[in-house]
Amino acid sequence: QVQLVESGGGLVQAGGSLRLSCAASGRTFSRNTMGWFRQTPGKEREFVAAISSNGGTTSYADSVKYRFTISRDNAKNTVYLQMNILKVEDTAVYYCAASSWLYLTSSHVSGYDYWGQGTQVTVSS
Repeated sequence: QVQLVESGGGLVQAGGSLRLSCAASGRTFSRNTMGWFRQTPGKEREFVAAISSNGGTTSYADSVKYRFTISRDNAKNTVYLQMNILKVEDTAVYYCAASSWLYLTSSHVSGYDYWGQGTQVTVSS
C-alpha cells in the first residue's frame, strides 16, 4: 500500500511559480513510476507530467512543456513538480499518483493505482 500526500499548492499571480511536493509512504517508492494530474470542476482529470522510477524518463503534457519540471528524490520518497510561468488556465486541483506496475511513464489515469488527496493551485490574472 502506498499513501501519497501533496503539499505546496496555493494562490499565485500569473507569471509566478510554485513547487508542489508529494511525499510517499512505503518501501516501494523507488520502484514506482510517479505522475502529476490535474482536474477542474466538471472536467476529467488530465495528465500533467510523469517520471520513471529512476528518474531517467520524463514526459509532459504539451500545455505545460518547457514551463513545468517533474523530479524525484528517492532517498526522501518525494516527487516534485516545479511550475513556472503559471497561467490562469493552470488553475486546478493537482493530484500526485503512483504506479506499481508501469515500466516507464504513462499519461493515462488508468496507469496509476495510488492517488493523493489533491492540492489546490489557483493562478490569478
